[in-house]
Amino acid sequence: MHRVPRTLRRAAAAATVALLATAVGCAPQPEDKASAAPSGSASQSCAKGKPATKTSGKLTIATDEPAYEPWFEDDKPANGKGFESAVAYAVAGRLGYGKSAVVWQRVPFNKAFAPGEKTFDFDVNQVSISAERKKAVDFSSGYYDVRQAVIALKDGKAARATSIADLKGLKLGAQVGTTSLDYISDVVKPSQQAAAYSKNDEAVSALRNGQVDAIVTDLPTAFYVTSAQVTDAKVVGQFENQGGAPEQFGLVLDKGSGLTPCVTAAVDTLRKDGTLAKLEKQWLSDAVDAPVLK
Repeated sequence: MHRVPRTLRRAAAAATVALLATAVGCAPQPEDKASAAPSGSASQSCAKGKPATKTSGKLTIATDEPAYEPWFEDDKPANGKGFESAVAYAVAGRLGYGKSAVVWQRVPFNKAFAPGEKTFDFDVNQVSISAERKKAVDFSSGYYDVRQAVIALKDGKAARATSIADLKGLKLGAQVGTTSLDYISDVVKPSQQAAAYSKNDEAVSALRNGQVDAIVTDLPTAFYVTSAQVTDAKVVGQFENQGGAPEQFGLVLDKGSGLTPCVTAAVDTLRKDGTLAKLEKQWLSDAVDAPVLK
């Protein structure tokens, strides 16, 4: 996957701070300077090796293939570049695992939160926390507050939409198993069935080829798609979050994993120390303001 020019990532940094909900994190730590275990009552039980990981002395982190920008860069999760790669290494550092102790694994999006024992310690892949998914897996606390957005070709009829009602008669698409697809069925409630794709790239191709009028993705991905993948497309608008709490991405763990409280403590610490916001500014600065569809 082609990289977004760094100037694009930096161009809207100020707007990003206003748009994106504040979160916290820190950049990847060098192996010999990995952060200490989270402070407080969880410190002792969350020391490196307590609880055990899938491989002794290693922390196995999973994500999908390909790993899309701006969440990862150059489809190389291990390089520490991209928002989620940086977050993963920040969490690893809080758990006492330096960069060389992190092992990456590729797991399909839907399989990450399907029932059954996992082969990874945690998965990071834009997985939204939901009550339904919590029946099968554990989640950390949220590391990113997200909104869903609509993408359409600039000369298409969907590009003129200014409200949810304007989308109801259109052919819409999204990746299967995502909250993007849920927003189509539950919020837009279109008159024709939405197209579901196994990969987000397939949805993007369908938009490019005119097989759908518009697709739905999270907002940062929407700005990446329109700046690097389909340059004759535009972000039509974003949806308001549904319900009282914002939609959040969380790290996915085995149901009942002993690591869950430790990973959650790490994310909470990163939120409190003010540095996840720095990672958002660094890696997600393409996510500038977009009209809200009501």
